Amino acid sequence: MKDKDSYEIVENEDEMPHESSISVIGRNEAGEATKIKHFKHTHNLMLGPFVGGYENSCNGCMLPISDPFYYCSECVFYLHKACAELTKMKNVWHHHCQEPLALISDKAFECQECWHISNAFAYECCGCEENKCLRCVIALTPGARTCLKHVHPLYFYRDYEGQCNACGDTTRGYGAFCCKDCNFVLDLGCFSLPITARHKCDEHLLSLTDNDDNSYSESHHCDICEESRDVNRWFYHCTTCDTSAHVGCVLGSYPFLKLGSIYEETNHPHPLIIVKKKYYYPDCDKCSKPCEDVALECSKLECKYIVHWDCVAPYFLRHWWKWGM
Repeated sequence: MKDKDSYEIVENEDEMPHESSISVIGRNEAGEATKIKHFKHTHNLMLGPFVGGYENSCNGCMLPISDPFYYCSECVFYLHKACAELTKMKNVWHHHCQEPLALISDKAFECQECWHISNAFAYECCGCEENKCLRCVIALTPGARTCLKHVHPLYFYRDYEGQCNACGDTTRGYGAFCCKDCNFVLDLGCFSLPITARHKCDEHLLSLTDNDDNSYSESHHCDICEESRDVNRWFYHCTTCDTSAHVGCVLGSYPFLKLGSIYEETNHPHPLIIVKKKYYYPDCDKCSKPCEDVALECSKLECKYIVHWDCVAPYFLRHWWKWGM
């Protein structure tokens, strides 16, 4: 209770709306919702499992799909059950404005907690208009959190300053998840890293790994940038091919932008599609350099317009920091 940023006094809890984001259409014998309508999607959603669904990301938080989840049988749309059940309005812990936040989607934003750029679901403050991604909203829910790479529960401390076990960076006063039983610490960005990720360097899914058991020093390099790796930092690894790579090299600058979605906030006359080329890198129409990372490509086939995201996106929607590791 000494940390006044950790709580707020609610005069009348009944005044806070808790309207559900979903309408239940069908249930199974156990009472679990198997068919729903989410107010942010046109079609009905079905409860998984669904063959092939695990290769995709959740349209809400942009993390890899895992059970339980809902999927759309008419288009490529997936939602973790936990993301689907979030309310339309929500009070978010540690939000300085202390106004309720509204669930939004399909709008590019910078999360004010982890600083990632995304256009997936987010909560937008009705007062200050700050945006917070679902990964941070869920992670910052009061109480103990679990991490697949640590056996003890973790607790969030807003004023903690120390070194993150995953990337080695200091938390810089932005807060961190700390273990009460040992010295394990994760900053907010590393706490929400995708457990698995894809990259063209390997045909298999790469798994987030927290230690390198290979004592042979020549293996301690990144197979993407070919630079050395710190064996004490987390990295992505394929056990089948023995591929290892920096987190930043695998995820890139914009891992939480939805590829294939439409972006219209430019001076180009046609809608633009968010893309990330894998093998062929056309030159950017703005800077003439190859479009190796996230780019915006014209949706009209006869128009060959393509530009880097960083060349046309507003400054506040550009990636300004580098991964640690």
